[in-house]
Amino acid sequence: MANDDRIKYLADDEIERFLDELDKNNDGLIDYSEVEHRLDLVHREIAPSPQPHHLHHDGRTDEARHRFLRSLVGDDQQKIPRAQFAERVKTWAIPSPKQADKAQADEQRYVQSLSVWRRVRSYWAVHGHEILFIALVVSMQLAFGIWQCVKYATGSQYGAALGWGVVLAKTCAGALYPTMFFLVLSMSRYFATFMRRSTRVSRFVNWDLSQAFHIRISMVALALATLHAIGHLSGSFNWGSQPERQEAVGNLLGPDMIPRPYVEYVRSLPGYTGITALGLFYLLSLYSIPQIRTKNYELFQLFHLLMFPIIGLLMAHGAMGLLQWPMLGYFLAFPTLLVIIERTIRVGLGFHHIKATLQVLDEETVEVKATIPHTRMWQYEAGQYVFLQVPEISFFQWHPFTVSTCVNKDVWLHIKTDGNWTSKLRNLGEQGKVVDIEIGINGPFGAPAQRFYDFTHTIIVGAGIGVTPFSGILADLQAKDDRDHGQSEVKDSVLNDDDEVQNDSSEASTQVNDGNGHQENDSANTMSHATATAPTSTSRRVPSQVEASSDYRRVDFHWMVRDRNHLLWFSDLLNAVARSQQRHHHNSVSPNHDNCHLDINIHTHVTKKRKGADISTHVYRWLLEKHRTPEHPASPLTGLLNQTGLGRPDFVGILDRHYEDMEKFRAYVRQERGNKKTSREDGDDVGDDKEVKVGVFFCGTPIIGEILADHCRQLTARGRAEGTRIEYHFTMEVFG
Repeated sequence: MANDDRIKYLADDEIERFLDELDKNNDGLIDYSEVEHRLDLVHREIAPSPQPHHLHHDGRTDEARHRFLRSLVGDDQQKIPRAQFAERVKTWAIPSPKQADKAQADEQRYVQSLSVWRRVRSYWAVHGHEILFIALVVSMQLAFGIWQCVKYATGSQYGAALGWGVVLAKTCAGALYPTMFFLVLSMSRYFATFMRRSTRVSRFVNWDLSQAFHIRISMVALALATLHAIGHLSGSFNWGSQPERQEAVGNLLGPDMIPRPYVEYVRSLPGYTGITALGLFYLLSLYSIPQIRTKNYELFQLFHLLMFPIIGLLMAHGAMGLLQWPMLGYFLAFPTLLVIIERTIRVGLGFHHIKATLQVLDEETVEVKATIPHTRMWQYEAGQYVFLQVPEISFFQWHPFTVSTCVNKDVWLHIKTDGNWTSKLRNLGEQGKVVDIEIGINGPFGAPAQRFYDFTHTIIVGAGIGVTPFSGILADLQAKDDRDHGQSEVKDSVLNDDDEVQNDSSEASTQVNDGNGHQENDSANTMSHATATAPTSTSRRVPSQVEASSDYRRVDFHWMVRDRNHLLWFSDLLNAVARSQQRHHHNSVSPNHDNCHLDINIHTHVTKKRKGADISTHVYRWLLEKHRTPEHPASPLTGLLNQTGLGRPDFVGILDRHYEDMEKFRAYVRQERGNKKTSREDGDDVGDDKEVKVGVFFCGTPIIGEILADHCRQLTARGRAEGTRIEYHFTMEVFG
C-alpha cells in the first residue's frame, strides 16, 4: 500500500516497542502463537460481549483469522526473526497513535494560519445564523425594554404615584413582550417546518435550534417575570399604598381608585393574575428539570400543559389597561393560536391510531414501520421527524424521532433504546421477530438539509447521533435508485441475512480506505485478501471509469463518533446502503451499461483515544478493523461493511482529493459532450458547459466547520483560477 505523506505512520521506535511486547524473552524471535493470542486478547477487551460480527462470537478457533494473520506476516514459520517481522509491520501502514494528536494540532494550526478576514468569514459561516437570530431577539428585548424604561422613568406622574418599582416592573415587562412571543412561537413545530421551506429565511433564523432556544429563553422569561413581580410587590404596591401618595395615585389611575391599600393592589385583576401566572411558571419550570423529566416524562408533559392557563392569565394581566393599553395579549395571540391548533391536532391523532410493525434489531435499536393513511395531506420525507405515541406504553407521551426511510406513504423509524420510554418500546418485541402494534403519529416536522437536493454532488460531515437525518436521506436516495434499477430496495435489505453479502463479496472491489478518505489499490499488498472479501461503499469512482447516466449523483458521507459503539446502532441501515452500492457498482462496469445513477461513499471515523492503551492494542485495533471474511464481511469492531478510520480525519486532504475527482468528472463530461456534438450531423450544441456545484453540509464541532467553510472558499477560488468552474458551497446544519 502506498503511503500518504500527510499521514504519520508508526515510527521505528513505536515498532520497536510493539516488538518488545511480543518478544518477551528477548531472544530476537517473534512467536506467531503469541501474535495470534494477543489479537484475541485485544478483541475480547474491546468487545467483551460477542456479537455475530465478532471474531470470538462462536467461541471456536477462527481459521479465517489464522489465514488473515499469516497473510500479514508473510511467513509460515512459528518463530519469525524480529528484524523480518519489523519490516512486515512497516508494510501494514498503520497510522501512529500520535496521528490523532497531529490531526488535532493541524486543525488548530490551520485556523491560526488564517488571516483575520478569512477567520471572520469562516466563523460567520458556522455561527452567523445563530448570531443573527439571537441578535434579532435581543434587539427586540432591548428596544421594548428601553422604551418602557424611558417612558416610566421620565414621566413624573409615574414616579410620584408608584415610585421606583414601576420603572423596574415596566422595563422588565417591555422586555417580556418579545420574550414571551418567541417563547411560545418556539413551541410551534408546524411554524418551524413552514419557515424551513425558505432557504433564505432558514439561513437567517435557524428554527432547528427550537429546543435549545426554548429552554434558554424560558429561563430569561422567568428571570424577567420575577424582576417584574419584585418591582411591583416590593416597590410600586408598597409606594402606592402610602397615605401621602394617594393624591398622586388618584391623578394617575383615577379618583375611583383611591384610597388604595396594599391588599387592593394584590386583589386587583392585574395583581392576582400576575402572581398566579408567576407561581404556575415556577411550578412548570420545576417539573422541567432534567432529573424530574427523565424520571417521569408523563409528569413533565402534564405540567407543561400549565402553559395554557399561564398564557390566559398573562392576557388578562393587562386587560384593565391601568397604565397603558394591554400589549402583551397582542404579542401572545398569534403564537398561541398556532400552538393551540397544533396541540389540538395532536390530541385528535392520539385517538386515531395507525397499524405498525415493531422489530428489535439488536440490543440498542428498534425499528418501527408504518404506512401513513392517504387521508394525511402532508408529504413525508426522509430526514424529517415525527412525534410518536404508543398507547400500549402511554397515551399521553409523544416523543420525536427522525424518519430513517420513506417510500411513498411507508415510513421507517430506527429508534435507539437509551431511555425509559424507548426501553419499554423495546420490551414490546423480541429480537428477530416482527410484532404488530398500534401507534399515533404527529407530523412530519422539519426539513433538514433542504438544500441537499439542489446539488448533484454533496459532501456530508457530521458527528454523533445528530447526523442521523442525513443517514435517512442516504437511505432514501438509495431506495429510489434501487427502484430505478429494478432491484430490492434498501429498506428491505436492512433485515436481510448475510447470504446476499457473501454472494457480492466474491467480486468486491479491492480498494480500501485508510480512514482519512483516501483509497489505494491494494491488489499487490498482503492485506488484499482480507479487504477484498468485504463489499465497501467507500470504493471511490468517477464517471471516467464507467459511463454515468445524465442524472449521476455522488454523495460522500463522513460520520465521526467518539466510540465504536456509537456506530453499531445504525449499522444495519448503513450496511444496506453499502450492499446496494456494491451491486450497482458491479453491474455498472458490465458492457453497454450506462445507468450509474448514484455513487454513495460512506466513511466512518472513531475519534476517541483509548486511555492507557499500549502500542500493541493500537496495532491490533487497526488489524481487527481490516479483517474481513466471506462469512463475516462486516468489521469485527464496528459491524460496518465499510472501513472505519481510527482517529480524526484530515478534512483538508479529503476536500482536496474530492476536487481532484471533480476535475476528472469535469473532463469526462466535456469529452462526452464533445463526442455527442461531433456525432450530430447538424452540429447543434448539446448544452452549455455549466459549473459543477458541490454542496458541503456540516453538523458538528465548530472548529471543523470553520476549516471546511474556509477550504470550500479556497477550492472555489481555485476552480475559477484553473477554469474548472468547480464550486463548493458550505452549509451549516443543526439538528436540535
